[in-house]
Amino acid sequence: MPHNPDRIVLWPGYFNSRNSRRNGRRVGIDCSVNKPDLEGLAWAARQAGVKKMKREEGICHPSRPWAKEGRLWISKSAAKDDLGTSKKEEILQIIGNRWREINIQRQNEADEENKRGPKTGDRRARAQRKTSGAARQAAAKAQRNRKQRGRKKWKK
Repeated sequence: MPHNPDRIVLWPGYFNSRNSRRNGRRVGIDCSVNKPDLEGLAWAARQAGVKKMKREEGICHPSRPWAKEGRLWISKSAAKDDLGTSKKEEILQIIGNRWREINIQRQNEADEENKRGPKTGDRRARAQRKTSGAARQAAAKAQRNRKQRGRKKWKK
């Protein structure tokens, strides 16, 4: 692709919370996400307010040739209009903050749903949660037996 000074490229690896700064993360840990992908990056950029962008899938970052993560091209002039800045690091921070907020919100919603339990008419999910008293007693007895066998083994 020919060089265009108006475009900047964003890689999902820039936002990976499992990577260190030395391994390619470009944002702070408070702006990074777990397991970033191109779809999530484009969605977060859209949520942050970026309107003009182009996705390229199946492209490798030069320092990560094993990961076909893809990249997102953003126009600097459009980012200046949409986000108020054309600096790459500031754009990364804005998108990373928004992406992190969205992920935390989704996680909280999922945790709340799990706390509520299965819906009223969902028999299969309700049956999965039920355990009889006899089954609990048998599981506890089996666990005690495993612990005792482990102790005998070491006493020899």
